[in-house]
Amino acid sequence: MSGIAATAKISIDAIRRHLVATTMWQHLHVFDQVSSTNTRLDQLARAGAPGGTVVLAEAQTEGRMRFGREWYSPGGVNLYVSALLREPLTPSQAPVLSFIASLAVSDAIKALGLSPSIKWPNDVLIGRQKVAGALMECATVGQAVDFLILGVGVNVNVELRDLRAALGPSSFAATSLAAALGHPIDRNEFAASYLNHLDAWTRRFRAEGPGPVLGGWRDRDILTGRRVEARGRHGSFDGRALGLNDKGQLLVQPLIGAPRAVVDEEVRVLD
Repeated sequence: MSGIAATAKISIDAIRRHLVATTMWQHLHVFDQVSSTNTRLDQLARAGAPGGTVVLAEAQTEGRMRFGREWYSPGGVNLYVSALLREPLTPSQAPVLSFIASLAVSDAIKALGLSPSIKWPNDVLIGRQKVAGALMECATVGQAVDFLILGVGVNVNVELRDLRAALGPSSFAATSLAAALGHPIDRNEFAASYLNHLDAWTRRFRAEGPGPVLGGWRDRDILTGRRVEARGRHGSFDGRALGLNDKGQLLVQPLIGAPRAVVDEEVRVLD
């Protein structure tokens, strides 16, 4: 892969050249800088944008992860992308659909020759280092989902020294695709690969329901069997991760008592 391709700006035309012909992602928007791709797509969705709308950006000023934490989003090196879905779902069904984002990212990474895994709910790892994260946001009308936004940030070509400078000690738990492979990645090809896999997972969810999504996630799960700490608004507890239940919640077996379902707590690996 040429250095020119790896450093090229995100381009709608370049992405389209690699998308499957039948892609549902027909409405692509690329921005030099946004507060976050999720926020920009939320604005478009509330203005009537159809399902299949995608927002990509070269940089984010307020990229975020779960719990409102910042996602380091330097310009020109990574992938920041959000996709809009309008599906006939109830809010209780939405968490399982959120898994298709991390599944699609891991599929795109696997296509590069790496072996990614997923840490609940949607962190994508290479080894034990985080390379990508996904954040779902859901808008509802009454008891129905109006729209879902699946936002993804992937460390593609960011230099490790820049991660260290920006994130300090926590950066040692992070890496990039270029660092893992030893060469830069064409971001437009990778963006298209991600969207192609997201298309495939969305169609499979529509056709077969949550079963294949849960199964695919479980196949890549890195937590099951490991000792973890779940920390939330009402305290924390330790236990052994048992895997997902059918609602997409992480089951954890504490030292005493019955298994507990982790819904929105932060989970930290202890061993």
